[in-house]
Amino acid sequence: MNDCCNRLVGREGYDVAVVGAGSAGFSAAITAVELGAKVALIGHGTIGGTCVNVGCVPSKTLIRAAEAVHGGKASARFPGLGGSVSLDNWTALATSKDDLVTELRQKKYVDLLPAYESVTYIEGKARFADRKLLVGDAPMKAGKVILAMGARAAVPTIPGLDSVPYLTSTSALALERLPKSLLVIGGGVIGVELGQMFARLGVSVTICCRSRLLPEMDTEVGAALQSYLEAEGVRVCSGIDYQRIDSTANGIELTCESLSCDAVAAVKTIAAEQVLIATGRRPNSNGMGLEDHGIALGRSGGIVVDEYLETSVPGIYAAGDVTGRDQFVYMAAYGAKLAARNAVEGNQRRYDNSTMPSVVFTDPQVASVGLTEMAARAQGHEVKVSLLPLDAVPRALAARDARGLIKLVADKASDRLLGGQIMAPEGADSIQTLVLAIKHGMTAADLGATIFPYLTTVEGLKLAAQTFDKDVAKLSCCAG
Repeated sequence: MNDCCNRLVGREGYDVAVVGAGSAGFSAAITAVELGAKVALIGHGTIGGTCVNVGCVPSKTLIRAAEAVHGGKASARFPGLGGSVSLDNWTALATSKDDLVTELRQKKYVDLLPAYESVTYIEGKARFADRKLLVGDAPMKAGKVILAMGARAAVPTIPGLDSVPYLTSTSALALERLPKSLLVIGGGVIGVELGQMFARLGVSVTICCRSRLLPEMDTEVGAALQSYLEAEGVRVCSGIDYQRIDSTANGIELTCESLSCDAVAAVKTIAAEQVLIATGRRPNSNGMGLEDHGIALGRSGGIVVDEYLETSVPGIYAAGDVTGRDQFVYMAAYGAKLAARNAVEGNQRRYDNSTMPSVVFTDPQVASVGLTEMAARAQGHEVKVSLLPLDAVPRALAARDARGLIKLVADKASDRLLGGQIMAPEGADSIQTLVLAIKHGMTAADLGATIFPYLTTVEGLKLAAQTFDKDVAKLSCCAG
């Protein structure tokens, strides 16, 4: 970092000190500066945080590359087409990923700092001690503090794991060579995304999980995704009770108890060359003296905040993954912006995640917003549900790819849309339409009566809305 962006700690006071130089930290700093505040942005380690360095950017570019490999093989679904695409050089592909990461880190983080003269970037480890915020051993004078330290890979408690070399999402994306076989522990977003990616690049993959794939989604979605992964050769073992994991001469071996692997034995072993731990992320809230300073933490280590993103200590706010909720980069940026405004202008803006979209970048993609059927019923809603298979959407038929479904949940009495899930190739690009529909209180009838362009995936939302009351299979093209 240039010296012009790295002044001495404690030499002067700041209106706001932001701890963490990732997406949330930068969002908070920029917002506070735009409101006239003088800001100290405190970073420790590589600038840019998780998303650009080890998360969204490197994973999604490799996932897209794996889709290209699969697409070449899958082209045979069109009569008269043939051919294939293969991974010829993992090193070249990985290097291109690293180049993209470096470019975006420079453009979207490092190069931004000189544009904000009221932001002072300070490299150092922050902590609380003696009722003060310290950077290194020097006190930081700041009127308000925003904590945005992000999160790291969570590691489950499995006997033997502490003596087994394992991969996390970070190290898996930095492999110098691909293993022949890979055991993925965890069936959430990271597990299914990376599991399918590595399988498409030629790795023999087994995914194991304690419950089921994508447990935050309704059961139809996880079951459908499992069938599609298995069709590509991925082995899925759900309902697993991990007994222990050990190193072997050829890699690792997991002993598990379940009937769901092959319904033959209650206890069995799964062997692989390497193991990837993909069981979520844990907030980076340790080692800072937060609790000693009076800042409350939740059971998972997330910093507890109120609706204004203020912690249990007045004047100290927290945003992003370190809160342990809504761990998406866009929610980190959104929350940090609110935290900064509340810190500078007073607590006026409430955090609202009621129409937060989420996307799983498998193929088919899985996107959701609002309440699942399970969550809606748990909240006491009397609901009605529409479930549309993708083969009812003309776009899927024209593309010769009908993998997926669309599910809508509405309040039975008012017809108001409560939530929905879209599973389709490129389905993620359609979820924002449902976000806006729910945000603005549309009913299922409203959505079903809206004009949509023909031969698009998003048209499936219209058809799914009409499915509440009619059989769309009996409609002619565009007749709805």
